Amino acid sequence: MGFDIDYKRLLELFARKGLLVRAFYYTALAEEQEFSPSTADRLAGLQCFSVVTKPLREYTDAQGRRRVKGNMDIELAIDVMEMAERVDHVVIFSGDGDFRKLVEAVQRKGRRVSVCSTIRTQPPMVSDELRRQRTISSSLKN
Repeated sequence: MGFDIDYKRLLELFARKGLLVRAFYYTALAEEQEFSPSTADRLAGLQCFSVVTKPLREYTDAQGRRRVKGNMDIELAIDVMEMAERVDHVVIFSGDGDFRKLVEAVQRKGRRVSVCSTIRTQPPMVSDELRRQRTISSSLKN
């Protein structure tokens, strides 16, 4: 997206605002990345994130083009649902509309959910579904 994130400072900010229970970083890695320094390696070295990885999956699409896929949606959703009973607030850094149902489920448990993303990229990184869910949950509080 054209900028770097200082993950250590980000966690320090959250820790100052409340009791930080856990921070996860999800990423899929290509086999050749396993031995090169990556964001996941640096975060694991900081010992402040639980780093969740899985290998990228390669496939050929219908047009014969080589594609890679490394979706971490299920891993993130399971971790959030397992922790939802023990936290007050969940913060998700993703604009993926697939997380709308997760956000709804956690909100039904009476938990606050914040989604951090950007609309300044082209295309925007936050989905219309998540923006609509924010509007719905805001109107339910009034």
